[in-house]
Amino acid sequence: MSETPENCTHDCSTCGQNCASRQAPQDFIEKLNAVSNVKKVIGIVSGKGGVGKSLVTSMMAVQMSRRGYHTAILDADITGPSIPKCFGIHAGGAENSNYGIIPAKTAGGIDIMSVNLLLQEETAPVVWRGPVIAGAVKQFWTDVVWQDVDYMFVDMPPGTGDVPLTVFQSLPVDGIIIVTSPQELVSMIVTKAVNMARMMNIPVLGVVENMSYVECPDCGKQIKIFGESHIDETAASMGLAVLAKLPIDPAIAAACDAGNAEELDVSRLDTAAAAVEAAPIVAEKKKQ
Repeated sequence: MSETPENCTHDCSTCGQNCASRQAPQDFIEKLNAVSNVKKVIGIVSGKGGVGKSLVTSMMAVQMSRRGYHTAILDADITGPSIPKCFGIHAGGAENSNYGIIPAKTAGGIDIMSVNLLLQEETAPVVWRGPVIAGAVKQFWTDVVWQDVDYMFVDMPPGTGDVPLTVFQSLPVDGIIIVTSPQELVSMIVTKAVNMARMMNIPVLGVVENMSYVECPDCGKQIKIFGESHIDETAASMGLAVLAKLPIDPAIAAACDAGNAEELDVSRLDTAAAAVEAAPIVAEKKKQ
């Protein structure tokens, strides 16, 4: 156990440090709404922005839905919510009830909760400080009616700041998938995300590399726009599996912009879906 940091606030709920001030094991897991039931919670994380984390979140939810599961997305990227647009759902899509907030539902039956569903204008900025944002994420777990959800995917903002820490401490996360892209900084960025997850005792299911290549429409050759990928070596060095390598495809972007994420070809995420299915429910007791 390390020494107490000089800037310690003695509020263990906002800190992952294993220091001398932590006198006993802490459990900050928030309870679900009384009428909710969620079997598995899978976090989708990235070390940096702009790598397609929300795209992978959407595609994973669609993939699991097509496998016959009831899926849901908790959009924890409060200041940059993009999940509703991917599914063609607009402001005001969530409703209040006597039991809590009823999430929006896609045409295919995926439940979605995002701050954009509560705003009057989708383009209105969310100018909130960290503690308020963290509180909103907790409320999306405790105050929303999540009925009989088999797999909930949590779309987290990039990095290792307030919101990822809040999700890891407050939600019973059964595993995470790390999304990255084939650039030179990938090793450092992925390592940071992996180290945070391991520090919080969250299983890492594997890595998805987005924007891995462009496929020539004429000959099918894979063109590496960002140069040769090093994700296989990076993942192997940390004992992780590469779950998918997704191409740069204008059709994917067009479908999401049009709100047609449920029409995407998600077959490239078959291995990722199998990893999610195989992940043990490590926090099952905390969810009840």
